[in-house]
Amino acid sequence: MLDQDFYQFLEYEICKVFQHSNNEEISGFWCDGVLPFATGYNYSQKSIHDSRKITLKAFIGKDGQSEYELVLKLGNKALSRHARNLDIKECIPDPEKPDWFDIDTEEKRIEIQLD
Repeated sequence: MLDQDFYQFLEYEICKVFQHSNNEEISGFWCDGVLPFATGYNYSQKSIHDSRKITLKAFIGKDGQSEYELVLKLGNKALSRHARNLDIKECIPDPEKPDWFDIDTEEKRIEIQLD
């Protein structure tokens, strides 16, 4: 389920990833919000199910204000839970394990692989 509670939870998990990262390029980064785009993206269940991803915007950086495109790639568990209108927070991996999170600071893009 995509709602304000999920966006806020994701914001905090992204902050934890930055705290645990050994990547010097993102040292001191934090996230100051995650939101859906107002236009240009279809957030219907069918669209998300077909593409297996959700594209959001996140405010990231040392000041937490640079707008990044945030792509959530849905694994089988997240896709199944989303299709049934269940919470997908439990599909966000442990922030101490860096293999599910990829950031490109030049393109201002983050990809997160959910379970």
